[in-house]
Amino acid sequence: MNIYDNNDFFTSYGKMSRSVYGLDGAGEWQTFRPLIPDLEGKTVLDIGCGYGWHAKYAAENGASHVTAIDSSEKMIAQAKAINAHGKISYSVCDIEAFDYENQKYDVVISNLVLHYIENLDDIYAKVHKTLKKGGTFLFNIEHPTFTAGVGQEWAYEKGEIAHWPVDNYYVTGERITNFLGFEVKKYHHTMTQIVMGLINCGFTIKALVEAEPPENMMHIDGVKDELRRPMMLIVKAEK
Repeated sequence: MNIYDNNDFFTSYGKMSRSVYGLDGAGEWQTFRPLIPDLEGKTVLDIGCGYGWHAKYAAENGASHVTAIDSSEKMIAQAKAINAHGKISYSVCDIEAFDYENQKYDVVISNLVLHYIENLDDIYAKVHKTLKKGGTFLFNIEHPTFTAGVGQEWAYEKGEIAHWPVDNYYVTGERITNFLGFEVKKYHHTMTQIVMGLINCGFTIKALVEAEPPENMMHIDGVKDELRRPMMLIVKAEK
């Protein structure tokens, strides 16, 4: 079962800032938004759409149509409830099983989903296939320094954060992490895999940004510590 369809996990996720306040509550949004291409008249695919915040943004900012998929039934139900729009088609579908039609979309976006995918190259190839020439692939993935973190947790000394431990960086693959009090399976990919996989697939890298928490969120507990190591990597690539 998708962890996001677990009732207790989904309830905990619903209390996060990004769940309550949408894009304004997501620390990476101020970095992600300027990288979004002109959406006027564009067809958009949102893979792993979650609550549908990015899909709704695209629909409200000129996209002609947005296809938004997520493997979680609860996520799609919530997206339909709070971010419905006439230009958006929501559906429950695993992003690895989705039918990536040839040269159908102008823009493909993905936010905090690809670290749940074992074979990035396979997804890259599918996205490259479904993008029109000149199309944009914009995604946010957990940073390799973060996914290589031991249990994705800080190391403490005398009750205080000491450092962020990184181990087995070059040992890629499955990681069992603690997220919102639950064991969650993710996959660690090196920076080389993330970037060179795109290049080898035929993409041109247009931007690579390690997202920093914005100044206006520094008052939130724990946010200042996010400056001690990168958590998210945002990549913009073009076909």
